[in-house]
Amino acid sequence: MQSRNFGTLGQPVSEVGLGCWQFGGDFGPMSDAQALAIMSAAVDSGVDFFDTADVYGGGRSESLIGQFLATHRGNPIRVITKFGRDGSVFPDKYTEAALRSAVHAACQRLGVTTLDCLQLHCIPLDALRKGHIFDWVRSLKADGVIREFGASVESVEEGLLCLGQEGLVSLQVIFNLFRQKLVSDLFPQAQKAGVSIIVRLPLASGLLSGKFTQQTTFTAGDHRNYNRDGQAFNVGETFAGLPFETGVELANEIRVLLPQEMTMSQAALRWILDHDAVTTIIPGASSPAQVTSNAAVSNLPRLSGELHSRLSEFYHSKVAQHIRGPY
Repeated sequence: MQSRNFGTLGQPVSEVGLGCWQFGGDFGPMSDAQALAIMSAAVDSGVDFFDTADVYGGGRSESLIGQFLATHRGNPIRVITKFGRDGSVFPDKYTEAALRSAVHAACQRLGVTTLDCLQLHCIPLDALRKGHIFDWVRSLKADGVIREFGASVESVEEGLLCLGQEGLVSLQVIFNLFRQKLVSDLFPQAQKAGVSIIVRLPLASGLLSGKFTQQTTFTAGDHRNYNRDGQAFNVGETFAGLPFETGVELANEIRVLLPQEMTMSQAALRWILDHDAVTTIIPGASSPAQVTSNAAVSNLPRLSGELHSRLSEFYHSKVAQHIRGPY
């Protein structure tokens, strides 16, 4: 597993991390044993970067990570959690007291006294513009409650606004073969500011695994069912904002362009890691085998410049016009 520098503490992280949204049950039921097995496989594969949030299963994801950390104290695992999407504060009830209470609860669930890094969780643009919430997280850092802070964003506009905030060390963004605009519109600015990029939804909610067909269905509790068209939250968080049927067609088309010696998922992840602005990717996983396959991408060769050009052209000519939601 290769590592890249994250934040300002001088501690590199694995360039393939683990997204832990699925531990909360938003992709369907997942047992405690299954979640713990996935985390164990991740650590065995060299992964030392976990991403979670207080709203994933109402704290269940954080609690499971805390349970895992308690039995793996010898492993230097960096855990990033997020605040801001709980219904008690979203979209316009943010206060410093609510933030401090949420951070305290997250620490208890994770079994830590200080959070490695707290990310603002897709805070509405109006709240970001007011700026108070950044003052509050800087106060938490000054008090030693968090070590660093960043922001998870849904659009380039939000990302650029956050880059102007003193002390911000990371941006978490949606970036994959179906959402390439950030290469020119955000990454150069993040690199100039020295801000780490964390990539979520690297496989577009599974579309870029190549395993879905037009007939694929998802359980009632899976966001790929109930948020397919943005009914519950930003449509861009599900299938990268593409209509599902269109996404399946595009995935079938792009598959033939990718190296046949890699799985489609691995090629899609390798494409992301080829961008030097990216610090780490956080694909989720539903099984230990999937974690192992994802982690192996770190040691695969870079894709050719010619292929990168073809994939860029594919995005601009066939994909961009279908993306919905803030971008």
